[in-house]
Amino acid sequence: MPRIGLIAGNGRFPFLVLEAATRLGHDVTVVAIREEADPALEQAAADRPSVRVHWISLGQLGRCTEILRDAGVPRVLMAGQVKHTKLFSGLVPDLTLLSILTRLRSRNADALISAVADALRTNGIELVDSTVFLRPLLAGAGTLTGRAPTAEECDDLAFGYAVADRMAGLDIGQTIAVKDRAVVAVEAMEGTDDVIARAGRLAGPGVRVVKVAKPNQDMRFDVPVVGLPTIRAMQAAGATVLSVDEGKTLVLDRDFFSAADAAGIAIVGRRRG
Repeated sequence: MPRIGLIAGNGRFPFLVLEAATRLGHDVTVVAIREEADPALEQAAADRPSVRVHWISLGQLGRCTEILRDAGVPRVLMAGQVKHTKLFSGLVPDLTLLSILTRLRSRNADALISAVADALRTNGIELVDSTVFLRPLLAGAGTLTGRAPTAEECDDLAFGYAVADRMAGLDIGQTIAVKDRAVVAVEAMEGTDDVIARAGRLAGPGVRVVKVAKPNQDMRFDVPVVGLPTIRAMQAAGATVLSVDEGKTLVLDRDFFSAADAAGIAIVGRRRG
């Protein structure tokens, strides 16, 4: 039976990976981050004899590596978010992670996780594309809902792309909200739903949401994700349209597009390059 490791953060992403990997006959070693991962992973594992769950605290990179190495795992993927703000509060790095942090010139997500990937590789463990088991869930191109965006919404999206792409290229964030060709809110460390809520407070109904992949998106980590919470946040804010990038954005909920239709929200998949 092929073996794979799963480093689990929060949300449904780890559950979907677990289901798909075991369905394909993989033996899965889960390293769950105690401060982020859902305790229900234990129950999901109990129903699958080929799955073992190990809990670690955020910052225990040495322990994570040890677990994966002892399990004989040659490949590992990351699934689920770890809030970037945890880098500034609640993080107690072990000696392995501390040695990485002291060498980093920047502590943004790309720099940190690339360094973690290098540390895993030195132990014979390769960090792989986090969507490897979930390719059917990647967003398609064009209008993805029953309602297409209006001409005014398309103008706002076109305006937003240039700003969002530049912002993502600087590894600041991947989501912006615009209205009437003006930037209303920009994502940093707080996450997509908080950006949408702030946009609703600042500009009222009618904001448009643009979520992009980085220009050279590394699909091993920080892959854009949307789900039903995104739709609920947009409804609460009065946002009318969402753009995601084709082939680079995971849609985690089966009812995502029907929920958008019910809310009158248009969703489009932008073709890249």
